[in-house]
Amino acid sequence: PGAPGTPGGGPASPWGAPPVSPPAPEGGRKRRFGGLIAAVAAAALLAGGVGTGVGYWAADRTDRGSTTISADGSLDRVDRAPDSVAGIAAKALPSVVTIQAEGGGESGTGTGFVYDQQGHIMTNNHVVASAADGGELTATFSDGRKYDAEVVGRAQGYDVAVIKLKNAGGAKLTPLPLGNSDKVQVGDATIAIGAPYGLSGTVTTGIVSAKNRPVASSDGQGSKASYMSALQTDASINPGNSGGPLLNAEGAVIGINSAIQSAGGGLGQGSPGSIGLGFAIPINQAQRVGKALIETGEPVYPVIGVQVDLRAQGNGARIIEDTDDGSEPVTPGGPADKAGLKPGDVITELDGVSIDSGPTLISEIWAHEPGEKVSITYTRGGKENEAELTLGSREGD
Repeated sequence: PGAPGTPGGGPASPWGAPPVSPPAPEGGRKRRFGGLIAAVAAAALLAGGVGTGVGYWAADRTDRGSTTISADGSLDRVDRAPDSVAGIAAKALPSVVTIQAEGGGESGTGTGFVYDQQGHIMTNNHVVASAADGGELTATFSDGRKYDAEVVGRAQGYDVAVIKLKNAGGAKLTPLPLGNSDKVQVGDATIAIGAPYGLSGTVTTGIVSAKNRPVASSDGQGSKASYMSALQTDASINPGNSGGPLLNAEGAVIGINSAIQSAGGGLGQGSPGSIGLGFAIPINQAQRVGKALIETGEPVYPVIGVQVDLRAQGNGARIIEDTDDGSEPVTPGGPADKAGLKPGDVITELDGVSIDSGPTLISEIWAHEPGEKVSITYTRGGKENEAELTLGSREGD
């Protein structure tokens, strides 16, 4: 799927797609909201909103005046339960920041959340990428506190980044609790917090619509794709939500909102906005990546040591037989080579998960850690085979 981009170039949303009806550039900079468009098969949906109100009005037809009846105000006296949406939002909002990034002739808005008490903020790579090389980066809290920030590390392939607040030694920082995305079930309640189109502190709700959704995304600006085995949610997510937390019913982070499916069905087609198909990076994966970025500044990727066709869909991930640069399709001495895989083999399963394409294979591999043992099912000459291999590693993008 493409953004949050273009497929296979190396799902989103919330990895930065071009904004809808962009305003005139300010100071020569192109304005963007952090948002990636996921490339997944989807039908366009038309949504309508109906407003509701409390109370009613009545008027005598012969009288120019009117009589209104107001609610008794009892809701003002009701304490919101801590596990209600209002209670969870009230507790989480002080730990969510709106991120402004400027650099390279572009400016953009995204979201992040407090990761630890040392001032680290977790977000998407595509939110901060424009400010990574000498640009300006700020993080603003819900109470108006604003801090300059710096990029600690970025992982373009995962679309995860960690930034750190500057001069925030005396600030009271409350990290959001992290949940366990492996235990999430379809139908679980979700709460998304972010700054869609710059509207900071926006809270939306929904459910987990699907798990392990393979998504490839990019920002449509020529960057390589990001890959994830995503949590899908119908909570309303729009450009600017990128990098914000997806919470469960206990207020714990289960994912980083990263990508959306565009109503137009692709980059540059229609207006990017919520049609109920949002995608989040599972927090278990994001936490592993974030830890590596804080410790070394560089991401580490699990690999099996093959080059696969990123265009073919539906019949598995085919190991290519010829490369343009003369490199080996199967890395000599790599995990796949040791397991007996060869150019032309088609991988159809990884640890019991069906593989229908090259991007799906990458998404599933990256959901694991280097050193893990995984099972591979592949076909060769029409015959199905199985193998077990230990994932290798690659450092950096």
